[in-house]
Amino acid sequence: MNLLRRDALRKAALLGLGACSLSVLAQDGALRRPWPAGTPTPPVALPGFEGPGFELAQARGKVVLLNFWASWCEPCRSEMPALELLAQRYEARGLQVLAVNHRETDAALRRFLQQMPVDLPILRDADGAVARAYGVRIFPTSVLIARDGRAAFSVIGELDWTGPQARQWIEPLLG
Repeated sequence: MNLLRRDALRKAALLGLGACSLSVLAQDGALRRPWPAGTPTPPVALPGFEGPGFELAQARGKVVLLNFWASWCEPCRSEMPALELLAQRYEARGLQVLAVNHRETDAALRRFLQQMPVDLPILRDADGAVARAYGVRIFPTSVLIARDGRAAFSVIGELDWTGPQARQWIEPLLG
C-alpha cells in the first residue's frame, strides 16, 4: 500500500470517519471497523456479471465477505489474488467471498478480466446503491457478515487476506 493512502487511512481512523475507538489499523494500513451497534445489515440483491446473482438473505449459515472494488483502483487489483486464495482456503468452512464491482460497464469489466482473470463471483452494483447502503467511501472496502446474516465489521483499504491479521479477524466468524 502506498504511503499516501496509508496516511489517509490513519488520519481517517484518528478523526473517527464514522469509526469508534474499537477500530484497528492493520500493519499493512487497512482499517478494521466494527459494524455500528444497532445498525441493521442492509439487504443485498445483485446480479452477477456473466454468472449467477446473489441475495444475502439466501446466504444465511455462511460467512460472507463482500469486497467492494473497481477496476481503476490499483489497491483493489492488488488485493484480488489474496481474496481468491482466502476463498479457496475457507470455502469448506463456509466462507463465501464475493467481488462487488462499483458502477462499471460490462466493457470495462471484460477488459479487466482479460488482463487479470478472477475466479471469484463478480456482482454488479451498477448504480452504487449497495455500496452507499454499506457506507463504502474508500476502495477497496470489504464487509464481513456473520452466519446469522448480521454485518460484523468492515475492512477499509487493501489487506493481505492470506496474512495473520486477516486470519485473526476471520477465524472467530468461522467458529
